[in-house]
Amino acid sequence: MIDVIGTDAGAPASLPAPQQKLLRAATLIAAPQRLQAALRGWLGDALPDLISSDDPRALVGSLQSQPAERSVVVLASGDPLWFGLGRILCDRIGSERLRFHPAPTSLQLAFARIGRPWQDSDWVSLHGRDPEILASAMQKRPAALAVLTDPNQGGASTVQRMLRGSGLEASTELWLCENLGHADERVQQIAPGAPLPDDLHPLLIALLIAREPAAPDPHDLPLFGLDDGLYLQHSDHPGLMTKREVRIQLLADLALPECGVLWDLGAGTGSIGLEALRLRPQLQLLAVERRAGGAQLIQRNAQRLGVNPAAVLEADAIQVMNGTLPTELNHPDRVLLGGGGAQREHLLQEVLARLRSGGVVVIPLASVEALAGVRRLLENAGLAVRVQQLQAWRGQPLGDGTRLAPMNPTLIVTGTKPG
Repeated sequence: MIDVIGTDAGAPASLPAPQQKLLRAATLIAAPQRLQAALRGWLGDALPDLISSDDPRALVGSLQSQPAERSVVVLASGDPLWFGLGRILCDRIGSERLRFHPAPTSLQLAFARIGRPWQDSDWVSLHGRDPEILASAMQKRPAALAVLTDPNQGGASTVQRMLRGSGLEASTELWLCENLGHADERVQQIAPGAPLPDDLHPLLIALLIAREPAAPDPHDLPLFGLDDGLYLQHSDHPGLMTKREVRIQLLADLALPECGVLWDLGAGTGSIGLEALRLRPQLQLLAVERRAGGAQLIQRNAQRLGVNPAAVLEADAIQVMNGTLPTELNHPDRVLLGGGGAQREHLLQEVLARLRSGGVVVIPLASVEALAGVRRLLENAGLAVRVQQLQAWRGQPLGDGTRLAPMNPTLIVTGTKPG
């Protein structure tokens, strides 16, 4: 067997007793150059054959040529099976000849340093990978995201630029963890908008921790097109909201009147209806969201934006249609039909029965299959129908340049009832 031992910065002296015993009994030790001086001092005259493990290909060749009776130990950083030598050794030598003894990973150390549980965390590695995977991971709004940076792709600068480009900087803590476990270890939080230190180690772990964004001053906010990160979101479904680019287009397609009634069905975080109120304060907004806690979330977002919906209901939209609405909200001038799912067509029929003359209904769709049924209902009801697809891209860092990362396309169906 070949024993593959994970180490921390204090190895070999800091290794547990069983692993120290394996080292002392070894006839061959493979270790990175940075550990070899410590090994020589620790083992003294008992030092066995010592080879470098810094070149994985050369290491595999050396290990394969060893007689079976030799006692071989390979030292690696952290957990050898987590972005370490373990994968290469398993592929080239075979797991049946290997016995692993992991130490804490850099990921474990990073979360330990900031004192946060990490069982709910996600992680991505940018080593030799397209940075787009980080953009995709951030859009899911995980509670915690660890990023193994690649200095050849900008390191911490790439992470910060992508965070800013996502519109989530205000709702995310950025921690940089350098040289974990070493004497010159440094862990620091970077404030939103702040520059990165000039003396960062090129290889580090970045932690992105979701937080509730600070309450803004509504008077300082743009009239519409707010950053996604300004909204409070459902903790169990972070990222499940209409993105800024789509939100702007839907507000335009609604052709908001100065006053009247706006229904936002399947309101989610309330983003579209609430921004509509910032544009047209005299509108009466009915927001309906069936997800548990939806009404409270929308009301909190309304307070953050300084607007006041006429009614926010936590209920299924079909049930709302079958119930009794206040007289002043019973007939909408504008409807955003963002929910419905399998009942979308049934819900649309209820909406069309109540839509006022000259009214507009806007329906964003994620799939082409839903288009035919929705369009048929609108046209059969005598509405003028417009169909469009919105495709947006967000700039993301790529080395010293910028690449355009595509967002999910959205079909938008708009129906206008004759006046």
